[in-house]
Amino acid sequence: MDTLERPLEMERLLEIPLTSPRKRGFASLTTERRREIARQGGQTAQARGVAHRFTIEEAREAGRKGGRSISRDRLHMSAIGRKGGSQSGKRRQADLD
Repeated sequence: MDTLERPLEMERLLEIPLTSPRKRGFASLTTERRREIARQGGQTAQARGVAHRFTIEEAREAGRKGGRSISRDRLHMSAIGRKGGSQSGKRRQADLD
């Protein structure tokens, strides 16, 4: 290829539309297939005795941790409060009618 042909080749390459890269691995699987693989993994872990099951204390601590995390979001907490107050007011109004 001589030097006169190179700019033409570059122009042709630049005209090719860029597409997103193809998904690979688990990303290329359907949701149902990923779910099936996860289910099989869970069954295998249970059968081998290596699956983790939360105790009551672990579950309680996880709930506390999540509660602390979400309560830091003031906007979310105020939205919850408004929604609860709105529902409470509707019930009260219905009782009066």
